[in-house]
Amino acid sequence: MTGNTRHSLIDDAQGIAYGSLMASFGIVILTHLGFVTGQTAGLAVLISYATGWGFGPVFFAINLPFYWLGYKRMGPVFVAKTFVAVGLLSVVSAILPQYVSFATLHPAVGAVLFGFVSGSALLALFRHGASLGGVGIVALYLQDKTGFKAGWTQILFDICVFAIALTLRDAVTVAWSALGALVLNLVITMNHRRDRYIAT
Repeated sequence: MTGNTRHSLIDDAQGIAYGSLMASFGIVILTHLGFVTGQTAGLAVLISYATGWGFGPVFFAINLPFYWLGYKRMGPVFVAKTFVAVGLLSVVSAILPQYVSFATLHPAVGAVLFGFVSGSALLALFRHGASLGGVGIVALYLQDKTGFKAGWTQILFDICVFAIALTLRDAVTVAWSALGALVLNLVITMNHRRDRYIAT
């Protein structure tokens, strides 16, 4: 696609729906195996494990403070799309386990599947002007204000999340979780290229 291509409302709706549903499926895989991940979703998973609260409500609540920064950094359309995506993920991730279960799922396979599924979900959301909120918004805001690279903010946050995870999960589970996070980030890194795909 070229920079002159614009997504229609229907394009955006299906892209956000796809991204939110696939992200929800990724969360089902993640929590079935007791894994953790990075970013805001990882923090919500840790809180869910520690308290017994459902992932969906925790994830939705954690994202609420970030919308103002998103509005200032990205504008109202981005915030509206992100709000919808976060809301869908929060609801669908709570419902989906009633319809999807795994008799057998090896941790290695689950980690790779989680990375692929969640990576494709985020790519869809990014390409339709949305995100899953949270730390990414803060990272971009800090980059604008201080010059500190957004990627470094996200990496430092993820290090903290995985360090906390070691207090709630065994080292082997955290290691498998790290594999899933690595695959996810590789999918994003290798496929999210603005010079190859630019559309709004």
